Amino acid sequence: MSFDLELKGRTALVTGGTKGLGAAVVKSLHEAGVSVVAVARSVPSDAPEDISYIEGDLLSAAGCTAVVKTVLEKFGGVDIIVNVLGGSSAPSGGFAVLDEQEWENALNQNLMSAVRIDRGLLPAMLVKKSGVIVHVTSIQNKLPLPESTTAYAAAKAALSTYSKSLSKEVAPKGIRVVRVSPGWIETEASVRLAERLADHAGTDYEGGKKMIMDSLGGIPLGRPAQPSEVADLITFLVSARASSITGTEYIVDGGTVPTA
Repeated sequence: MSFDLELKGRTALVTGGTKGLGAAVVKSLHEAGVSVVAVARSVPSDAPEDISYIEGDLLSAAGCTAVVKTVLEKFGGVDIIVNVLGGSSAPSGGFAVLDEQEWENALNQNLMSAVRIDRGLLPAMLVKKSGVIVHVTSIQNKLPLPESTTAYAAAKAALSTYSKSLSKEVAPKGIRVVRVSPGWIETEASVRLAERLADHAGTDYEGGKKMIMDSLGGIPLGRPAQPSEVADLITFLVSARASSITGTEYIVDGGTVPTA
């Protein structure tokens, strides 16, 4: 049986496309034959020539508008949107340390960037009555860590609700919308975090990893996910092989979330 994903000739926009999961999604889609447009604050010096990059700051409405304008002018629109951009730089200390700016940063990075990109590029999909949108949320929309990620978790929960609502609106018009909610992914940033924790505790990298897993309540699988594992799932979900899947959430967390 052939397992052709039928993605050749498709064009995809990937936000946060130069690091971590975003870079893995760009690679996976490209290998499947997709023409990929990656958005990031800066283009890497060693960027592959066969992938298009757009510099843009998606944390502001103006930045999102500029990216959408460039995409429409250069490519006429896209067939696939993968909203990967997200993260948190909030300090630890719980609710009390989250001032107005921290909340605004969390919402712009984890919710409004996706809303604004969708709003700009979805109309062209609706004209064609075809397209797929993926929102990368997080298991923290169900399992927040109050010491350090309250604003991030709340923004991801809002993204999940927005995604579900959008899917119900546009599915009858030919557009699929799905959510992918990773747990801990072993990206460059998480490796650095584990190393810092290990150094502070006087242990090795594996000890640092265990500290992170313990903070999550444990990962039954015994390890974090690799970026490529999540990226390959996303590539499948945007393909013709998943053409009846919309409005659903896929959790990739090694069993971290203790409920179904």
